[in-house]
Amino acid sequence: MRFGLTRRAVLLGGLMLAAAMPAMAQDKPVLRFSAVFSEQDIRAEMVGLFSSQIADDFTFEPYYGGNLFKQGTELVALQRGNLEMGNIAPQDISNQIPAWSVLTSAYLFRDAAHLRTFFDSDVGAEFKAMAEEQLGIHILGPTYFGARQVGLRIDKEIKSPADMAGIKLRMPGGDAWQFLGEALGANPTPMAYAEVYTGLQTGAIDGQDNPLPNVENMKFYEVMKQIVLTSHLVGYDLLVISKASWDAMTPEQQTAVEAAATVAIDFSQQEHLDREAELAERFKSAGLNVYEPDIAAFRAHAQQRYLESDLAKDWPEGVIERINAL
Repeated sequence: MRFGLTRRAVLLGGLMLAAAMPAMAQDKPVLRFSAVFSEQDIRAEMVGLFSSQIADDFTFEPYYGGNLFKQGTELVALQRGNLEMGNIAPQDISNQIPAWSVLTSAYLFRDAAHLRTFFDSDVGAEFKAMAEEQLGIHILGPTYFGARQVGLRIDKEIKSPADMAGIKLRMPGGDAWQFLGEALGANPTPMAYAEVYTGLQTGAIDGQDNPLPNVENMKFYEVMKQIVLTSHLVGYDLLVISKASWDAMTPEQQTAVEAAATVAIDFSQQEHLDREAELAERFKSAGLNVYEPDIAAFRAHAQQRYLESDLAKDWPEGVIERINAL
């Protein structure tokens, strides 16, 4: 594990006078980071670990809970030069690059390991290049945050997509997210993440879909009666830096930032996997009905809906087969 740019720090250390240190610290480039997750989220720990490793060369300013930019607006802020780093949903990228919608489709990635393998592969490099060339962002890696599960405030038992008919399922805004809700058989309802607890409490929505650690962090379990383990999507965002900020770095800085991101992402992924393993039982103990539906029925229904949709026409030829083969 590399904490800070040690070689660079040593080289500069002999040349720096104590009186000059405040001025030099002030001259360090500022990297403002925006995310919708809270400071209690595992990914906030990930960001803290990342920050500690690049502290010698950068002033890192994290903003959580959508306090700097609201969910879905971070990508535009990066493109406009109003933000240096962000935790960006792939659905937001697909809004601008339709080919990316394949990476948001249900039941594409098998698990967290498959997700990481994809982004480290040749086909993953092609998708990252699309984002860099067309959107002006450099992707450091995927930040796994758990398989998405359906949580409901109602008692209706869910065994197949047909049972989801008429259920107002909160999904983030954007066509890709809304279609995902439809592919599960539900009536998708856009709603900001920060409003979901109240939405469940008041009945404005019947349910939400999130990984179990998010359900715990946001205390959604307090206003739900059941969790249906659909595992319909390997949940991930992308740790991203603007291309302008990336290009302004020296090659040594870029190498160190990439290494810091890998260490931080590895930490976060393992923490999420460990947390998921224990949360289902904890929610059962809290009185929620936690069960698995007919996954094969959900998978078949969702994949058929995607293949029949306009989204699939934008997918690169053979990409599903290439991803499945990894």
